[in-house]
Amino acid sequence: MAETFDDFLPEALRFTAPAPLVDIGANLAHESFARDLPAVLARARAARVTTLILTGTDREHAEQAVAMCREHAGEGLALHATAGVHPHDASRWDTELAAAMAALQRQPEVVAVGECGLDFNRNFSSPADQERAFEGQLAIAAASGKPLFLHERDAGRRLSEMLHAWRDDIGDAVVHCFTADRETLFGYLDLDLHIGLTGWLCDERRGHHLRELVGEIPAERLMVETDCPYLLPRNLPAKLKGRRHEPALLPWIVREIAHWRGESEAALAESTSATARRFFRLPAA
Repeated sequence: MAETFDDFLPEALRFTAPAPLVDIGANLAHESFARDLPAVLARARAARVTTLILTGTDREHAEQAVAMCREHAGEGLALHATAGVHPHDASRWDTELAAAMAALQRQPEVVAVGECGLDFNRNFSSPADQERAFEGQLAIAAASGKPLFLHERDAGRRLSEMLHAWRDDIGDAVVHCFTADRETLFGYLDLDLHIGLTGWLCDERRGHHLRELVGEIPAERLMVETDCPYLLPRNLPAKLKGRRHEPALLPWIVREIAHWRGESEAALAESTSATARRFFRLPAA
């Protein structure tokens, strides 16, 4: 590579996980990674983040994620992808897009349907369009047998209702970047859903309630993720230029979650990785 960007992370942010980690939500198709993706992957590998699930939020980014999996195969990391249409883009859902997303699910690199779901916080697409696109992707998940990678903001009750109606037809599902309240959490757990946690609980402004909830999530339902380049932890021990999040920082999030769960980092690293490999049907590490 022409540039390594080895100095991107200051020494204080060069973490090493106590056991191999799976980052279940890395938006590496985001334009901010275009200039230094090989270095980002190298830093992830050095941090023992050994498996990355690259998030596909629309057709373009899902296709890019699949291409990245192929291009960087065999470089000491296991790369996989999801393919879905985010609720922000639900207004684009039509028969042509549905067919394209179903075709992506047949690619061996794709391990889940999503990112899909409901977002009634911003409503970039109308709630009706969001529900229509989500129904379409629930049907794809039912047909493909692959798990669901879900997005939800301010729509927990409606998401639960829709998932309940489909529960006998779909398999596993994870609510990624969970940020909601206790009632919503237990509603999801009652539906046998998995929960993905990010650096949200590292945010002193809005993550306090999660710190009280993380211990309520059974180990076999819990997975971890960066959701990079978003949600850079606010309590990192050093400043990061540009404030772009990346997979190499996942060990810090694991450290925080382990603290609030009252367990060791090693135990949490091992359990979340085992859960992720089982959920996405990945080979054993």
